[in-house]
Amino acid sequence: MGFFQSIQKPGFKAAQAKNSHIQQEVVKTTTDPRKTQSPTPFAQRLNNRPLHKNQAPKQNATKATPSPRPRAQNPRKRAASTPQRFDSDSDDDDVSDHDLNIASKRVRRSSDPVPDLTRQIRSRKAFSEEDGGKFSMVHASDIATLSKPTAYKAAFPNDPQAIEVHLQYPSASQREKYELVVPIKNDDFKSLEDIREVMETIINNYLPSADATAMQNDSTGLIRRLKRAVERRAGHEYTDFVQEWNDTLVDFRKDGTISKAIDEWKGVDLKLLERILTQTYSRTVSPRVHMLRQYQNGTDDVYGELLPKFVSIILKKDTKMKSDQIFVDLGSGVGNCVLQAALEIGCESWGCEKMNNACDLAELQEQEFNARCRLWGLSVGDIHLERGDFLKNPAILKVLQKADVVLVNNQAFTPALNEDLTNLFLDLKEGAKVVSLKSFVPHGNKISESNVHAAYNQLSVVEKTYYSACVSWTDAPGTYFVSTKDSSMVKDFYEKRR
Repeated sequence: MGFFQSIQKPGFKAAQAKNSHIQQEVVKTTTDPRKTQSPTPFAQRLNNRPLHKNQAPKQNATKATPSPRPRAQNPRKRAASTPQRFDSDSDDDDVSDHDLNIASKRVRRSSDPVPDLTRQIRSRKAFSEEDGGKFSMVHASDIATLSKPTAYKAAFPNDPQAIEVHLQYPSASQREKYELVVPIKNDDFKSLEDIREVMETIINNYLPSADATAMQNDSTGLIRRLKRAVERRAGHEYTDFVQEWNDTLVDFRKDGTISKAIDEWKGVDLKLLERILTQTYSRTVSPRVHMLRQYQNGTDDVYGELLPKFVSIILKKDTKMKSDQIFVDLGSGVGNCVLQAALEIGCESWGCEKMNNACDLAELQEQEFNARCRLWGLSVGDIHLERGDFLKNPAILKVLQKADVVLVNNQAFTPALNEDLTNLFLDLKEGAKVVSLKSFVPHGNKISESNVHAAYNQLSVVEKTYYSACVSWTDAPGTYFVSTKDSSMVKDFYEKRR
């Protein structure tokens, strides 16, 4: 599918950080799955649905259905203020790979952020049929098609009738058109895999637990039957099963089951968010990924991505963002972090990028992202993508004065640019957070007569550690920094001098 999906493949093992004299916070993946729901009459309706040809009876489905797993109850330390401002708020230093893997599988963790009760996750427009649910979007068939014979071939060559399907999403919006093709090169877009992943994501997030269990039954579930049809290259069965999916999902929507499920969410699940971002990227950036290779090493214009898991930790754990706040990404590239904040938090989300090729792709992503969120029935915060130098862009300079969280991937920035950014942060409001890959505060810095006027003395910084599958340019661990605008430290210095 291309760059963005390939760097999110599962199976990474968390690397171990080297020992350091500075206490660090370990970054662990957290998820916020959907709330378990009680069975509805649809569970019985699903099991009683008329059988399709070659479909095994479902008598054993209810026997295989486990009792709903009880949810865990939903229930962070800062060092005293000193001139040495590399603080820590974690006691998780000795985490292992096994611990990280176990943590990522837990249904609910006591460290989950407090839910944002003002956030409206469900898009009412997406469930309205006033405009017929029609809007501009990039269908899968636009990028994976037999009209590209050197890239794709028929998935069911022995069944000429199995040419395409139209897939239903949770909302009342139009269905997505897929041609039933497979890529000749393994890295290209995989239509059948995308269809299955859409179904699995919807099952895991939008459906009541009893119905989800039935659909995922290893013997008679829809997902298993779909896989068998692919293995047997039985195109007619495959299209029948997709139609069964469409009919069932429409029933759930019309019954209000899907709307109710979304309204009970405490947040947007990370796997769902990754699916939407990946779909957006694969339909806009991946076919044009060569445009990103024009970046030059040794300059401020080096390109790299912070991956969704890492960004989610920044937004929800490190900065605890809420939907009524403002997020700004300086050097936003193709806009991935801006889009993620707008969906995951629901906040006003800004980005600024000066490389025209990346800006072009970011604008394509924004348009497709809004369409994707409507397909999935989700609302997003206001998105603003600016072009130009973020040190000079008027809109960015203005919004920085009221920003709550500023993200700067300054991993490859020159010292001169980092210094200019530090001076720019003087305009931030008190308490605003700056998340960066390099610290804007010199290591071991202490306020003194010789440096008291330096801009970095108004930033209190905490060093943290990220592990694998967090950034695009390496699987190795690394450090990042969360700085807080705090002018009181300079005031305290002068008070002590009196």
